[in-house]
Amino acid sequence: MAHTSTAANTAADTSVNTVEFGPATGLSCRECGALYDLGPIFACTECFGPLEVAYDFGEVRREDIASGPANIWRYSSLLPVPAGVAAKPNLQPGWTKLVKADRLAAELGLRSLHVKDDSGNPTHSFKDRVVAIALEAARNFGFHTLSCSSTGNLAGAVGAAAARAGLDSCVFIPADLEPAKVTMAAVYGGRLVAIDGNYDEVNRFCSELIGDELGEKWGFVNVNLRPFYAEGSKTLAYEIAEQLGWRLPDQIVIPVASGSQLTKIDKGFRELIKLGLVEERPYRIFGAQAEGCSPVSQAFKAGQDVVQPVRPDTIAKSLAIGNPADGPYVLDIARRTGGAVEDVNDQEVVEAIRLLARTEGVFAETAGGVTVGVLRKLVREGRLDPDAETVVLNTGDGLKTLDAVAEHARPAAVIRPSLDAFRAAFAN
Repeated sequence: MAHTSTAANTAADTSVNTVEFGPATGLSCRECGALYDLGPIFACTECFGPLEVAYDFGEVRREDIASGPANIWRYSSLLPVPAGVAAKPNLQPGWTKLVKADRLAAELGLRSLHVKDDSGNPTHSFKDRVVAIALEAARNFGFHTLSCSSTGNLAGAVGAAAARAGLDSCVFIPADLEPAKVTMAAVYGGRLVAIDGNYDEVNRFCSELIGDELGEKWGFVNVNLRPFYAEGSKTLAYEIAEQLGWRLPDQIVIPVASGSQLTKIDKGFRELIKLGLVEERPYRIFGAQAEGCSPVSQAFKAGQDVVQPVRPDTIAKSLAIGNPADGPYVLDIARRTGGAVEDVNDQEVVEAIRLLARTEGVFAETAGGVTVGVLRKLVREGRLDPDAETVVLNTGDGLKTLDAVAEHARPAAVIRPSLDAFRAAFAN
């Protein structure tokens, strides 16, 4: 019997019986299995474990998916959204390129490599996927303001999605973010609030705001809407499998900030297997962190189940979450699948950004430098099978983190507009 959530009833006047969540049937606790009605809640009242969406999918066919739109709504039958979601005003993210990265593969010594390049989303990061799902939940629960705590990309995605949907937005960021991300978050016309503190401090503030009258009727996409928001990352798993010809990769490297993306990609793979949309086969999942914010990697290497919080100090600010909510689940998945969680330092991040750009013409933000850097490290150390089909994620556009590579991206020469000047500059 599902619990009736007082928090949900207080937060929104709209009853879940009057809205549509597609195949979603409720929320379940990932720790104790307690069931709850669908609502804007994120923690179990029995054990305080995190909640996630539970489903009754029914029959899902490849041909029905393939006939859908070229965005995440082709998978609406697998998501907590109404059937007519594609016709609503939203950013329609997803169906980004799966780049066959032969030149990078040759450089690293891999037989088969693809880059899932999510920089092609509307605000140039994978966050458009998760926000699109959270937006539908916000509409269902009658919220008028979309909000979040963010390391940058999410703030921009929330601002854009709210503007498109005609909602207000108010997003909160650490005050030391990259200038390009600050500008992008502010341009959509919503309120942008910078807080003197790191991401974990910003997130704690947002949790306090939810319980205050100032935050009434606000949907915080990664707090009280988190169970719905997190489901958006499953669409990466769906797309990768479909773009590979309806099969799972042998191994995949995924960046780890909160850890939610990695856990939901694994959930997406398992759903595809259960539904018979792909053949069941082993796959290995590798998590990637920056050395300056690597609590999950440290726990994995130490053989621990508890992730100890750290204070972030890295150029990969989009991954700078020192107390990752899904860290323990990342450890479980890496160990269950035979993968690992590894980290690279800032210099290796920059080298990897340049390597990916030089070999494949893909300009990744620092998070992409982390995944490619970890991929290279795993291959070099013999911990990743060079003959297996491999996918690595780039989750954002390098134009957002220009400072990271600025000193390596300058004109080869400054010359007068003449052939003689060109010959003189490049004679040797």
